[in-house]
Amino acid sequence: MFNKPIPKILHGGDYNPEQWPEEIWQEDMRLFKLAGVDIATINVFSWALNQPDENTYEFGWLDQVMDMLHDNGVYACMGTGTAAHPAWMATQYPDVLMVDFEGRKRKYGRRHNSCANSPTFKTYSQQIAYRLAERYKDHPALLLWHVNNEYGSRCYCDNCEKEFRKWLQRKYGSLDALNEAWYTRFWGHTFYDWNEIVLPNVLSEHLSSSNQDATAFQGISLDYARFNSDSILESYKLERDAIKSVIPNAVVTTNFQGNGTYKPLDYFKWAKELDVIALDSYPPDDAPPSYTSMRHDLMRGLKGGAPFMLMESCPSQLNWKPQNPLKRPGVSRLWSYQSISRGADSIMYFQMRRCAGAFEKFHGAMIDHAGHENTRVFQECALVGQELGQLGDRIVGARTPAKAAIVFDWDNWWAIEYSSGLTDQLKYLQEVQKYYDAFHGRNIAVDFVSTESDLSGYDVLVAPVLYMVKEGYAKKLEQFVSAGGTFLTTSFSGIVDENDKIPLGGYPGKLRNLLGIWVEEIDALLPSQRNLMRMNRSAGELAGSYECSILCDVLHSEGAEVLAEFGREFYQGMPALTRHSFGSGEAWYVASSPEPSFLDKLVLHLCANKGITPLLDTPANVEATFREKDGHRYMFVLNHNDDAKLVNIGPLAHKDLLRGGELSGEVKLDPKGVLLLQIGE
Repeated sequence: MFNKPIPKILHGGDYNPEQWPEEIWQEDMRLFKLAGVDIATINVFSWALNQPDENTYEFGWLDQVMDMLHDNGVYACMGTGTAAHPAWMATQYPDVLMVDFEGRKRKYGRRHNSCANSPTFKTYSQQIAYRLAERYKDHPALLLWHVNNEYGSRCYCDNCEKEFRKWLQRKYGSLDALNEAWYTRFWGHTFYDWNEIVLPNVLSEHLSSSNQDATAFQGISLDYARFNSDSILESYKLERDAIKSVIPNAVVTTNFQGNGTYKPLDYFKWAKELDVIALDSYPPDDAPPSYTSMRHDLMRGLKGGAPFMLMESCPSQLNWKPQNPLKRPGVSRLWSYQSISRGADSIMYFQMRRCAGAFEKFHGAMIDHAGHENTRVFQECALVGQELGQLGDRIVGARTPAKAAIVFDWDNWWAIEYSSGLTDQLKYLQEVQKYYDAFHGRNIAVDFVSTESDLSGYDVLVAPVLYMVKEGYAKKLEQFVSAGGTFLTTSFSGIVDENDKIPLGGYPGKLRNLLGIWVEEIDALLPSQRNLMRMNRSAGELAGSYECSILCDVLHSEGAEVLAEFGREFYQGMPALTRHSFGSGEAWYVASSPEPSFLDKLVLHLCANKGITPLLDTPANVEATFREKDGHRYMFVLNHNDDAKLVNIGPLAHKDLLRGGELSGEVKLDPKGVLLLQIGE
């Protein structure tokens, strides 16, 4: 992952010494040592400090910080500082300022305030990245580069409009092809000149300033979403390439936001351009454990199972929600190990020392406003640091091989929620989470894959709401199933192509042959409505009746075996669950959105048929997962409950890597407790 060996899982976080007098710096170093801190992300928001005007660069303070970190055994994750441009830049070059969804040009302020297509921003961001690389290329503290920060914005300025037209010309080649793809004969939208195309916002194609998904032309808005993600990625690549022009083997990344499921950016596409995935994780306080685990597993999946960095997490309370409760004792440590168990090779906090002013002054930190080590939060961070030192490099680089996978596709996500039908109750993330929860609840390892991923290593593939089927993907799925794989998809799948156009001939379009079904109609249930899925005699261990909601298909079998029927409405008795033999494998179709108890049984059944078994049987809210390295398996058992739980880890003795000794049989897990076991020899 890095270009130098790392002796342990990294421990540290965002450090802003520029906000403090120098006498505080040495105290920080003392506290860092007490907490086992060995990495600090610096210079993330220091562009204005480093470049006070167009022609002046001042890095003296940063030289001192880099030397101080090295002298104290702390690696530097060097930020480029470009997440907030200096005020002089906005004054002299207003093209750097963004235009919002309602067409208003912003003034200087806040952060993430630069247009990715601004010529000014492109020029100066490359220059500062290059100068930083030149200055610190040989510094012994330097470990990796952190470009910008939490990328993500949508701009609707003239520069973006011009670049959008160029992007479209490269994609379609001709206006005839574009008009065909966008279905522009609807509402008289045929374009005869590239300059007639405008960005889709509330001034043009979008229907509401409060709902940015409500658009009259899905094809146009879908392409803008792709363009926007690509534009910001190009901005990242400009800085990355400037660094690598000086340091060819530099490790360069940026931190992904939104807990990893940030809608505006296609992280699978971005992952190809990052040397290591880096995640900022701030889960909702009331989220179940599977919420965070799913997003960590997605991060691990972005680069084919490679470990990622937990770049930001909060050891205490946040400041930006309506209510910001304290993390209860043990929760920060528990969540840190949850990240490690799912593939993180670093535990990093935002922030190391709590700010004294401005927006983040109440955002939690390792070092509180009290300024010393005698706080609950510091002691908990120090315990994590001590334990990571104790573990050494055992788990660094370890992976989690899985035989089951879930398809996750940003294009599909955008297209579903840009759709003007059939229901606003259908949310892509929620449907994916439902199926993931079934794997998570049974402690079955599952990967996330894109539509481009190699499927040959998997036995079970689940694609919830595969609304968009891109060119060639149906054939890829047919090959997977024909070779013996088990494929499962759901209602509202196979509906459109990559341009959000419906292939004629009946749903589920290009998946019809694989699934052996024809969907005649799709019923959108009201939020209060439920239907029933009634299993027939051939359903085996799936037997019973289960509630379902959101969408119900009026479905006909075309060779698929019917395992369940709907119990209500005019389509009562019509198929609700089908299984179709295809080559050496099976293709399953769930014609609605079922209750969790059904998905639990279904996923367990599909996995058992392919020899995929749960890692461990655990009580509710106790999760178990593993990582493997050099022939060793490391099992994590995490108790998210507020009371102790008993877990049977099996008859064989396993090394307890956190407390020492060996454990077997029934083990008591304390509230918020963590077990880390080396399995076997």
